[in-house]
Amino acid sequence: MNGPWTDVVWEEELFTVYNDGYPVTEGHLLFVPREDEVELVGKCLVEAYKHGQELVVAGYCDGYNIGVNYGESAGQTVMYPHVHLIPRRSGDMKDPRGGVRHVIPDKGNYRKDEIKTDEIGDVIYGDGC
Repeated sequence: MNGPWTDVVWEEELFTVYNDGYPVTEGHLLFVPREDEVELVGKCLVEAYKHGQELVVAGYCDGYNIGVNYGESAGQTVMYPHVHLIPRRSGDMKDPRGGVRHVIPDKGNYRKDEIKTDEIGDVIYGDGC
């Protein structure tokens, strides 16, 4: 495996999990396959999903995002496959609707025209309370 990662969280036979060096949120992990093979990247996706579920059930976070950046145009800076698991917590951004769609500014919330905001831009939910 070729990559800059050093902060090992745990190791498995087919992949290693690292703390992200530039975490988006607390607990941001990288699932990195030992070999650059699509089947192993798939295994990393499955394991990231399972671990994310465990984090939610344990109350560590309220939800999570999983992502893969492939190619420079997609923001990949380390040219070795790896899967991001980003724990999310209620209130970590004003309006999280759209999730991973936020990688393109102004494309995240495709329902933004339906959202009511107050005079300072805060989202008004339900009856405005």
